[in-house]
Amino acid sequence: MVFSDLFFLFVFLPAFALCYLTATWLDRLLSPDAMRRSHTSQNTILVLFSLIFYAWGEPVYVFLMLFCVLLNYLTGLGIDRLTGGARRWALIGGLTGNILILGTFKYLGFFAQQLTAIGIPVADPGISLPIGISFYTFQSISYLIDVYRREAPVQRRFGNLLLYISMFPQLIAGPIVRYNTVAREISSRHVTSRDLADGIYRFMIGLGKKVILANQLSEISDQFLAGGMQDLTTTGAWTGIIAFTLQIYFDFSGYSDMAIGLGRCMGFHFNENFRHPYCCNSITDFWRRWHISLGSFFRDYVYIPMGGNRRHQAVNILVVWFLTGMWHGASWNFIIWGVYFGLIVTLEKYTLLRVQQYIPAPLLHLYSLALVVIGWGIFYFDDSNRMIRFFEIAFGQVGSLHDFVTITALTDNCWLWVVCMLFCMPIRSGVENLLQRWTTDGSALHGTVMLCSRLLISVVLLVLSVSLLVGATNNAFIYTRF
Repeated sequence: MVFSDLFFLFVFLPAFALCYLTATWLDRLLSPDAMRRSHTSQNTILVLFSLIFYAWGEPVYVFLMLFCVLLNYLTGLGIDRLTGGARRWALIGGLTGNILILGTFKYLGFFAQQLTAIGIPVADPGISLPIGISFYTFQSISYLIDVYRREAPVQRRFGNLLLYISMFPQLIAGPIVRYNTVAREISSRHVTSRDLADGIYRFMIGLGKKVILANQLSEISDQFLAGGMQDLTTTGAWTGIIAFTLQIYFDFSGYSDMAIGLGRCMGFHFNENFRHPYCCNSITDFWRRWHISLGSFFRDYVYIPMGGNRRHQAVNILVVWFLTGMWHGASWNFIIWGVYFGLIVTLEKYTLLRVQQYIPAPLLHLYSLALVVIGWGIFYFDDSNRMIRFFEIAFGQVGSLHDFVTITALTDNCWLWVVCMLFCMPIRSGVENLLQRWTTDGSALHGTVMLCSRLLISVVLLVLSVSLLVGATNNAFIYTRF
């Protein structure tokens, strides 16, 4: 089940909202004191619907996730109770268990194929990849490390830890929610009318990004990149990969917006996952803006413990980027993609970032976007022969320069290209700041203007999205496969 699905929008979500509101009333009935109110009923409903949400496509893997939660629950209790070296060994044991589970389901087949390729015959286990395993495994690791560092209290209720790991808004495609971000809100949260309004508005923004923009861009990228390369021209190659560059941004940031919005409606405040990454002025800047939750995870749990900027900085960066590529998938193109950006970030540390203030901003922006688009070309093709062929065509070594199909794709979708480029910029925050200047922040007029404008935008986005979803076939989120 995905967020941008008519069944989710008009069956699952209303059923959940009804049950969750009933649970809220029950919690208030059982605990009249707002300061000491229990969220037991709310949390129970949220866990139940989260398990249904996950089991909708792969019922058997619910048991794998439950096993992972049990493993981390027991490990967390052990870390909390033990002292000295025993605490460290408990942490190592828990981390090893999580990594082994992730490695078995995500990388075992890949390693078997590589061994067979070098002459060591190993049977491919044929294990399918559980949806969202990379995300909930990293959240489990976050929990254990935060408890070990005493940055968050141990969770003594199995149901509450299950809630944290299985919460359906961010379960299958992030953002990676750190345990210390929501530890308090699991047992103590309050939803205001502002939270509800902001959450619904944020959800609709994400829905529009996915359905109105990303899904349309996927048709263009597939037209040029998914089929054979024999008829692909140079301009067609660049048109296709630029469409994919925009598609993956609106697809993934749209999912993050929807997850953040749903969480906000329930009183959870997830951290931002994107900050207009295509407005970057370096590759280092780009990765501070893109998939922020993954970048901060590797920074705090891998890069800094390895020595960070203090020692072996270049090695630390390359290790982190190798792991980043591996996290995205068991395929050589993801490893190459990770090393590609790792080398660029390392070089920037010693070159560009030291003279950045002397270089015109437009040149920095063009430099960054060019390298990002090339990176998405590596990311897209999991077949090395197709990847090489694509870059040969893109840089004019083979094939024709342009064709009528490319011109048609550009002209017929002119509105899409313009809208996407505009919404890659901070236009939404700019409009809201403009409204604040026209009205007095905190005044009745300001509140009315903001509420009406958001309501109108939400309704328009919902109507357009639903109309496009009727009969749609290509609707999966890109990052659910990771």
